[in-house]
Amino acid sequence: MSRQELLSPEGLRIDGRRANELRRIACKASVLNTADGSAYYEQGNTKVLVAVFGPREPRQRTALQQHDQAIINVEFNVAPFSTSERRKRSKGDKRLLEISSFVRQTFEGAVQRGVYPRSQIDIYVHLLQHDGGMLEACVNAATLALVDAGISMDDYVCACTAGLVDEQPLLDLNGQEESAINMPGLTVAVLPRNGSIALLQMESKIHATKLDDVMQLAIEGCKHIHKKLDEAVLAAANDLAVKLNNSVQ
Repeated sequence: MSRQELLSPEGLRIDGRRANELRRIACKASVLNTADGSAYYEQGNTKVLVAVFGPREPRQRTALQQHDQAIINVEFNVAPFSTSERRKRSKGDKRLLEISSFVRQTFEGAVQRGVYPRSQIDIYVHLLQHDGGMLEACVNAATLALVDAGISMDDYVCACTAGLVDEQPLLDLNGQEESAINMPGLTVAVLPRNGSIALLQMESKIHATKLDDVMQLAIEGCKHIHKKLDEAVLAAANDLAVKLNNSVQ
């Protein structure tokens, strides 16, 4: 697909969105009874399920273990049916390990690990369907699951992608846009209250004169995603309150 086909003369993208529009977001917390915290997150056709366990005693001593704060373990898996190409990835797959590392590093700075000394927090991320924005969806789903688990954090961590087509910044890239030839793109994760950046990951080079525009567009997207995550947390809290009230009666 050529770069010209990604953006019509009317300014519309291949999925009908404007350059600064997010894909539809649907998310819900407390979707699993077997985990301490869980979340389902859907952005466009990208769908992610996350389960959080902990804080709990580390299963084994590792070089990463610290006595004064918790260690965060992230395991990322991709369903064989997540794309049209049927492919089963091993746990040692380089791309899986890379995404796991990005998610772990992002939350090591946001989780108040000092509250949980000599403990471990496990985050299991499962990509059910992939159509662009994989890393942002994983971060957003993990945030929702950690909040659901009651893990102390400095703030929500909200992530969004942005790219560049013919000098035009595009928000929240879908699968076709990400796979376009030489599509410059980046993923930004921020803590909304103070605006600090928790993650900045670039898939390809962006000219310095355009980097700020692309980054600011991604940050604006993060602000909108923050509202969606907050609504999901409030909905889960209301559901819990109703269940507790019914159990008392």
